Amino acid sequence: MRVLITGGSGFLGSHLCDRFIAEGHTVIAMDNLITGNTRNIAHLAGNPNFSFVRHDITNYIYISGPIDAVLHFASPASPIDYLKLPIQTLKVGSLGTHNALGVALAKGARFLLASTSEIYGDPLEHPQKETYSGNVDPIGPRGVYDEAKRFAEALTMAYHNVHNVDTRIVRIFNTYGPRMRLADGRVVPNFIAQALRGEPLTVYGDGSQTRSFQYVSDLVEGLYRLLMSDFTQPVNIGNPVEMSILEFAQAVNEITGNQAGIVIKDERIKGDPQTRQPDITRARTILGWEPQVHLKEGLIKTIEYFRDVV
Repeated sequence: MRVLITGGSGFLGSHLCDRFIAEGHTVIAMDNLITGNTRNIAHLAGNPNFSFVRHDITNYIYISGPIDAVLHFASPASPIDYLKLPIQTLKVGSLGTHNALGVALAKGARFLLASTSEIYGDPLEHPQKETYSGNVDPIGPRGVYDEAKRFAEALTMAYHNVHNVDTRIVRIFNTYGPRMRLADGRVVPNFIAQALRGEPLTVYGDGSQTRSFQYVSDLVEGLYRLLMSDFTQPVNIGNPVEMSILEFAQAVNEITGNQAGIVIKDERIKGDPQTRQPDITRARTILGWEPQVHLKEGLIKTIEYFRDVV
């Protein structure tokens, strides 16, 4: 196949590029580098099956030649980014999705939308199934990201229903691994950076809020299987093993050997969901997928990457 990956120099996009190249496909990575970095794809330079195009996909996308699949991963994805870039986040979720779907329609390509567990908001259902419609504040601090992704899902299904575009929607839960940005504001790089500096890990609230962490290779496997499937409804891809942020901080300190401990800050981050755990029944049933990488194994690999960055 010849595939277009928007956001191709980002954390997830770059790992997708690697997977598709490894499978023998030709990859066009497209990114405006607003949060992505060409360091993530530098190892692919010179590969005849890989090319990079610097472009803002909120503008018209032109690609010559055939395209078999479009994977739409372009978007700021961490709170520190989309709070700093609210309009860009909304534009890439709306105009960017529209333009990416336009490529898929024009080329007769399969389309995969990277959606997010954030469309569930601060969930009242636990764990979260794909049938749950969410508890989202459209004008809250995370609204620009949540609503951009919710709109992107609606637009994707509209193109599927009206134009018969062959679409897929993945709802990605907390994912970590090498190539995450050190200062992207998410809990994994925050904790690892503090631990490697010998600093106490900062936990907000009482630390009881939960997340479900999956290693990036597990996510990429699920994405690849979803694209190759014939299932057009949203699918959760995440690790159903839930843990508190306090437990996660303790795990990071243990693996890094950080003796500085943990500092509890009473204030809860505004808009921060209290719980997050995927129901992956669809992924197990339809894709035969479930995560394989244990948290300790994934953290060791991620910490080794960050040792060269911190």
